[in-house]
Amino acid sequence: MQQQILIIGAGFGGLWSALSAVRLLDQQRRADVAVTLLAPQAELRIRPRFYEHNVAGTIAPLGELFDAVGVSFIQGSATDIDSQTRRVRYNSANGQTGELSYDRLVLATGSEVARPAAAGIDRHTFDVDSLESAVKLEEHLHALARLPDSPARNTVVVVGGGFTGIETATEMPGRLRAILGENAALNVIIVDPGRRVGAAMGDSIAEIIAHASEALGVSWRLGAAVSAVDEGGVTLANGERIATQTVIWAAGVKASPLTAQIDAPRDLRGRLHVDRNLKVHGQELIYATGDTAYAATDDLGNYALMTCQHAISLGRSAGNNAAADLLGVAPIPYSQPKYVTCLDLGGWGAVYTEGWDRQVRLTGEEGKQLKTQINTQWIYPPAADRAVALDAADPLIPIVA
Repeated sequence: MQQQILIIGAGFGGLWSALSAVRLLDQQRRADVAVTLLAPQAELRIRPRFYEHNVAGTIAPLGELFDAVGVSFIQGSATDIDSQTRRVRYNSANGQTGELSYDRLVLATGSEVARPAAAGIDRHTFDVDSLESAVKLEEHLHALARLPDSPARNTVVVVGGGFTGIETATEMPGRLRAILGENAALNVIIVDPGRRVGAAMGDSIAEIIAHASEALGVSWRLGAAVSAVDEGGVTLANGERIATQTVIWAAGVKASPLTAQIDAPRDLRGRLHVDRNLKVHGQELIYATGDTAYAATDDLGNYALMTCQHAISLGRSAGNNAAADLLGVAPIPYSQPKYVTCLDLGGWGAVYTEGWDRQVRLTGEEGKQLKTQINTQWIYPPAADRAVALDAADPLIPIVA
């Protein structure tokens, strides 16, 4: 009887887990272990690009790739994980319920936007966390052109001055001009609790973010928090009222709710604590990867962030090590000592940094060229060629050389 490696999720962590598991099974010449992936769609949705316009083009189909490498795909959404019976229940695309058993489980269900319970935030804010929400925002922005010209129509408030918030806000002037016209009196505002523009990104990059923001006409409300959002605008904790019809929430994410179904310690964002092989603490048969894993990247106290850069490498390690555990061969401990960022700054360009202290290496147009290459090539799946795809899934390949 075939043993089963079950992977939940087809994001970066899930895709690369599946490929790396098949790679090791191939190397060990084991045909008695199946790799099955459960997800709502057989596609990789390129989440890091959802701040851009035309997000419908940020989908990479995975069906041919799965067929080429021998991954069994089941379309559905996991609802329950029972670690005692080693079974996962799910809802299929046609609304029926199903159940899958596993010998090793890899949880790769990602994360979702985290909204606080403040008045109106859940009903009156957009986000770029999922394809559906990014499409909803895009449709809303185009609908603004049918409204009378007014300050509220022309104002966009982005809540959160981290990576997603900055990229969304600095892209917004270009998007709005394409919709409302070059002469529209635009007002793009980032609301952030920091005391300095770009403070969440670190000192070495903050000055560049401030310069780019000023050049693009993006302003910041610093030391500020949102107390309420309604149909007509945003109210800040200090009482200031900003009239707007577009509020975008970019103030953080939390791990998939499925992590709460696994009896194991979690961090403040709900990520499961894992060992260096990405096995969940206290669980012998369950691995976590991508945004569901709280994983050390090195021996210096750094931990993986909730980004595709880390999810790709985490996936390569999780799938390999789940298969290694099942086969009784040596795992390859997860390690990702090099960390880089490439922050898109809209029409100004981009800034590329290296190291956890974010030392600036490229800015402006040079940075933009690299960002475009990353967003359109580096983070996409490999070709639907078995040898090419499995070679790319080697857990020892560094994401950044």
